[in-house]
Amino acid sequence: MACKITKGRTEPCKNSIGGLRMAYFINYVQDAFTITTGKATAMSASIDAVYPFELRSDSNILSESLVSDKNNGTTVNTQTLTLALKRQDSDTALEVNLMAYGHPIVVVKDANGEYRVVGLKDGLDLTASDITTGGARADFNGYNLTFTGQEAELAPYLDTATITALLSKIPVEDEEEEEIPE
Repeated sequence: MACKITKGRTEPCKNSIGGLRMAYFINYVQDAFTITTGKATAMSASIDAVYPFELRSDSNILSESLVSDKNNGTTVNTQTLTLALKRQDSDTALEVNLMAYGHPIVVVKDANGEYRVVGLKDGLDLTASDITTGGARADFNGYNLTFTGQEAELAPYLDTATITALLSKIPVEDEEEEEIPE
């Protein structure tokens, strides 16, 4: 049987933090990444651009809910990506519309410097949005977006070579100085 556990785990150090720092949107392509034992080890040559969105809020969350059903013999991982994009503007409004019309694949970089890809097989759907300008001067002005997708497995991590390939696809006008992990 191919579904036997292969490793244990020790208690990790208390040196990790929560949160997302970047979301990289990719227009859907089939077989966007090569996955080997839970890691993205290559990116498809058909990916011609990656669009970065900087995230600097505690409201940016990736949640995965892996559920197995022994009666049906199925396992489904529901991925929920919640993003808070601050400050409304016409360019972002256009992109949010395009996100809703399409089914993007998103690579997120967390606060620990780890990259993971969500919506790998079927893309993500924009399932909820709240575009608000608060009543008080200090209230939120921006886009609260919720994307969901269903996959068979947890979101794979990207290896260093795949991160390098991903970052090389950022259009020059969107390019930010991004450190590549060693």
